[in-house]
Amino acid sequence: MNPLNKLLVGITSALPKKFVKIFANRYIAGITLDDVIEKARLLNQKNIMATIDVLGESVSDKKEAERMKDSCCEVLHAVDNYELKANLSIKLTSLALTLDYDFCKSLVSEIIQTAKQTENFVRIDMEDSPVTDITIQMYEDMRKIYDNTGLVLQAYLRRTEEDAKRLMKEKSNFRLCKGIYIEPEEIAFKGRQEIRDNYLKLLRLMFENKAYVGIATHDDNLIDGAMKLIKELSLQNNEYEFQMLLGVREGLHDKILKEGNRLRIYTPFGERWYEYSIRRFKENPNFAGQVVKGILTGGR
Repeated sequence: MNPLNKLLVGITSALPKKFVKIFANRYIAGITLDDVIEKARLLNQKNIMATIDVLGESVSDKKEAERMKDSCCEVLHAVDNYELKANLSIKLTSLALTLDYDFCKSLVSEIIQTAKQTENFVRIDMEDSPVTDITIQMYEDMRKIYDNTGLVLQAYLRRTEEDAKRLMKEKSNFRLCKGIYIEPEEIAFKGRQEIRDNYLKLLRLMFENKAYVGIATHDDNLIDGAMKLIKELSLQNNEYEFQMLLGVREGLHDKILKEGNRLRIYTPFGERWYEYSIRRFKENPNFAGQVVKGILTGGR
């Protein structure tokens, strides 16, 4: 991040919430369950699927984790009731992963069981490296019981190839992303091209091992590379999907859909919208600059 962008991110992070929310609305579906259901419905009308995320990370007590579990189950019932083309993504630290593994496991099991009953699917998100091992352990524990869950793997981590090879011994369902957390060089690739190269290497490995992959990227190079792999390996469009974040590079949607691919949008909502938005600004400093400019010019 260059010094100016770093400064703009700092300025944005210090702004009152009411200003940030004006510009953050592109990244979040809203605060309430009704908000996200409406957003998912609108996406479905454009032939786009959704994965819904109840915003929250790193809970401080079990009661908060139980509330998160209840919210996740409410999402699944609402998706079923409204017949939406949408599934659920969960972050394990919001379900007490770092407080009590067995307690977290019970909550995750209840969520995935609810998804099973409503014929739906739950994606376990990957967070930063201190919880990588335990997140994979949770996924493996759930896969012993349920077949309607998948995992996120991050292409910038040096360990991911070995993780993928081990997890693909059984039929797996992955979301493959670059990775967003700041990690030390000894465990993570740092160069833009080496991350891209590893991403496409992993994607080929997953495809060749018959894993279902959510190709999660906004990078033109990776989208084009993925499409070449799909054509080379003669994959059907029910063997993979492209995934993107809400509000990011929306102009790519038509390109992806026009080629006959399926597309799913990560659609977050909830009271923790501010923390999520600040993280998005840090990932995309150019947008932080747009926020500051918009406020200084009165939105002109």
